[in-house]
Order: sequence, then C-alpha cells, then structure tokens
Amino acid sequence: MDETVDTPSAILASAAALLQQRTFEDVTYLDLSEASGVSERTIYRRFPTRSHLLESLARWIEAEHFPVPEFRTPAEFREAMRARFHAFEATPAYAFVAARGASLSPTAEAAETPLTAAIASMVTAAAPSLNRRDALRITAAVRCFASPLFWARMRTGFDMSADEIFEAFDAALRSVLPAASTAARAA
Repeated sequence: MDETVDTPSAILASAAALLQQRTFEDVTYLDLSEASGVSERTIYRRFPTRSHLLESLARWIEAEHFPVPEFRTPAEFREAMRARFHAFEATPAYAFVAARGASLSPTAEAAETPLTAAIASMVTAAAPSLNRRDALRITAAVRCFASPLFWARMRTGFDMSADEIFEAFDAALRSVLPAASTAARAA
C-alpha cells in the first residue's frame, strides 16, 4: 500500500533544507520543485505568492524546530522561553525566516498558535478577573516578546546573545504580568 504524501509539508521541509544552503531570496519555486519532487504548478497552487510560502514556512519552522514545552505558570514559561532563545541561537537561519514570516501581513485566516493559546491560559490563570480585552492585549504583548522577531531584532540590532535576549524578555515579562494582576484588581 502506498503512503500518502503531505504535499505542503514536503514542500516546506524541502524549503527548510534549502535554507541550510542559501537565503530565502535565493530559493526559487523551481528549486523547491526539484528538491521536493512536486511540480512547480502544484507549488504555485499551494503557495501562490512568496508571501504565502514565507508565512507558511515560518509557521512550519516554529512548529517543527522551535516547539515550546507545555507550561502553566510564569516560571515554567520563563524556562521555556530561555530554551527557545537558545534554540534560535543554535539555528539562526531558521529563526530569521520565522521572524520574517511573522513580520508579514497575514495572507490567510490563521488559527491561534499553540504558544498564543498557552500564553492566554497563563494570563487568565495569573489574573482571572481581568477583562477579555485587557487579557488579549497582555497576551499579545507577551507573545511579541516570545517571538522569533523579538529575538532577531535583539540579535541584529544590539548584537545580544541568547542569554542577554532572555534577560530583556524576562524584564518585559516581569513588568507585563504584574500589570495584569493590578488591572484585574482594579476592575
């Protein structure tokens, strides 16, 4: 019996493999076709523009190469992010592609990422009486600081190491989470 091939995953895995040899700008749909064994036409159907490809590739890289362990508390979240920043440091080509993909305007309705859902649960547990709008704002702020984009900006803009980036992240987290608790008490 033949195994069915997950075409989008095969294309994205091939793109990620090509990123080990060259930049995203230097990867063509023809290169992807040759590397994945999928026709160029099929690649264009799945990813009509390079923005579609980059956005999908960034999500795939985050899921495959930078998974975040389960966390429930701010302390567990901090440790997960420390490990995440070190993973970015270990494979910067993937981290930079994930950062670029995150900086694009969305090309489609994307479901909430598991990381965002876990952060939202943590914020709700830390400040259960916080109104929904403020909880969403705090979740978005924390998600921003946990993103590959934040890592890339700190890495390239300030030449910071993973540990230094974590310290900046941790300072932001320490200021945002108490603000959630304060806002909840004021409500």
